[in-house]
Amino acid sequence: MDDKEKLISILKRIDGRGYKAYLDLKGNYDFGLFSLTIKHVQRDPFASPSLLQVNVYNNSFPAELYENITRKIALEDYISRAFRKGVNNSATSRQGSGKSGILLIDCGNQEILQRSSVNISEDKLELRFQLGLPARGRRIMGNEAQKILIKILPEIVFASCFYENLPAEEVNNHVKSFEDAEYLRSQLEGEGLVAFIADGSILPRESGVSSKPLPGAVTFKSPTTLRVSLKTIQDEIVTGMGIPEGVNLIVGGGYHGKSTLLRAVELGVYNHIPGDGRELVITRADAVKIRAEDGRRVEKVDVKSFIHHPPGMGDTSRFSTENASGSTSQATNIIEALEAGSRLLLFDEDTSATNFMIRDERMQRLVSKDKEPITPFIDRVDELYQEQGVSSVLVMGGSGDYFQKADTVIMMDHYQPYNVTVEARKVADEMPLNRRRESRGKFTYKERYPHPESIKPDKGKRLKLDSKGVNQLVIGPEFVDLSQVEQLVESSQTRAIGYALYQFSKSREDSLKRKSNICEVLDYLETKMNQEGLDFLAPPGRSQPHNLSKPRRYEIAAAMNRLRTLRVDS
Repeated sequence: MDDKEKLISILKRIDGRGYKAYLDLKGNYDFGLFSLTIKHVQRDPFASPSLLQVNVYNNSFPAELYENITRKIALEDYISRAFRKGVNNSATSRQGSGKSGILLIDCGNQEILQRSSVNISEDKLELRFQLGLPARGRRIMGNEAQKILIKILPEIVFASCFYENLPAEEVNNHVKSFEDAEYLRSQLEGEGLVAFIADGSILPRESGVSSKPLPGAVTFKSPTTLRVSLKTIQDEIVTGMGIPEGVNLIVGGGYHGKSTLLRAVELGVYNHIPGDGRELVITRADAVKIRAEDGRRVEKVDVKSFIHHPPGMGDTSRFSTENASGSTSQATNIIEALEAGSRLLLFDEDTSATNFMIRDERMQRLVSKDKEPITPFIDRVDELYQEQGVSSVLVMGGSGDYFQKADTVIMMDHYQPYNVTVEARKVADEMPLNRRRESRGKFTYKERYPHPESIKPDKGKRLKLDSKGVNQLVIGPEFVDLSQVEQLVESSQTRAIGYALYQFSKSREDSLKRKSNICEVLDYLETKMNQEGLDFLAPPGRSQPHNLSKPRRYEIAAAMNRLRTLRVDS
């Protein structure tokens, strides 16, 4: 390993030369309390920034802060945020062309996720980040690079990677908050709940493009008849609204907070940073948001429990299309979520196909069942819970037909919840529905067995895996639209999904040599990520990943199912 004086001498030697001379920087440099590895050097100032790694040996963080995987994830997340804060507070200046001077680390937004950018162990603390090596035009700015690498970067490392230089209370609170959320989530099933919203939570967000809390928002207060008490890992009592298993409706007038509550429940599958307002909004980990998705591809999905012999579509037990309608896409999304292992489905009428959700008595009289291939969700929702153990939470402000199906009805009024289950049942009794139940036979679906070779991550002879923001996955020659997969929160998750699909496409594990169904594939990927971390996802010959965050199995399945190349057996 060279010392930093060698790095300085190289920078002086290549100052003013063509940009490719920066390749001479590749290597390891000793900075005393830490080492710097320049792993990959960009070939152009306009290209993706260079990849660097810092190793802090004999890390000073107390071992109890990372003694288990829960605490480790939280501490690593905190360190990545502290590094970004150090970058923002530093004297770095974006002088030069292209991406000159830019310092980037993957640390996310409001959600705390397992990341590949930081890894802490007993022996060392490892950070992976990017730096745009500075140039004017395509000529190296050696003095500016020296300022960043020799002066500014060590200051950021010392400020963010040494426990004694960090606010201990803030570090501990970050870890404790994450641990409390995980502990509360572990209690939900035993308490017969699918979600918990703590009193005092702040659900509204700042804007449609900001996930920060809305200043001055009304804080959440649970109705007494739905109030439950849970314990944190330190035995502190937390009160809030428990949403029970079964069929749950969220009703109320427009702009009173129905969708805001549902959105908080959707994202309650993740834990949030202190100060977010949703730190103790906790949802069961298997919750999946279901919506209509016109135009999506479907590959041999068994939707016969919802769609039966539509004209010109043939056997719907192996339904395929390149351009799904609203109702067929929503039926498909339900089956695919169940295939992936979900037993908690979330719906908002605003993003659902009306003809899939309801079919009233008048329509039944006018359009007879023999002319209607769709079995509406209202005729399956109770069966799904009673026979399959699948709970539902539905925002339904425009139709009372679901009252007779609901186990719990929550009304939102000026952003406050009220338990109106008794009132809703009274309305249902006084105004009984005369519509006929239209479900045919028991709810079933066939398992599907994906072909690994149908996932094509190569473009020509080159592996191509990336994300274009949160909503688009690039895998080989294909751009996969994930804009309607609403529980993705970071582009680094989307990127990790691409790497996970690559690993499945190339897998030679004994567990996947035989034909595996989709749930087994997801089990395999999830187990590998849990055992080996996100480094498992890196293709052979590539650097350890620096910009991945852990995706859920449900979003991996969603991306796989939207691949235009996917082929399955069923």
